[in-house]
Amino acid sequence: MKKTNAAIMLRNEKGQGVLEYVILASLIGIFCLAAVKQFGSVINTRINHMRKTVVEQISTQ
Repeated sequence: MKKTNAAIMLRNEKGQGVLEYVILASLIGIFCLAAVKQFGSVINTRINHMRKTVVEQISTQ
């Protein structure tokens, strides 16, 4: 049985959709890595400051 052109095109479009999702997910991942590298130390400093403040508040009560 020969595949029709419509079936071949449908399969190609499905593969293209998956490829688009893979590319989009990769770009989002790269963006997140760049953001963490850029702002990681600032966020870490703020979290440590908040942790220290919470511990001080708990110990004074």
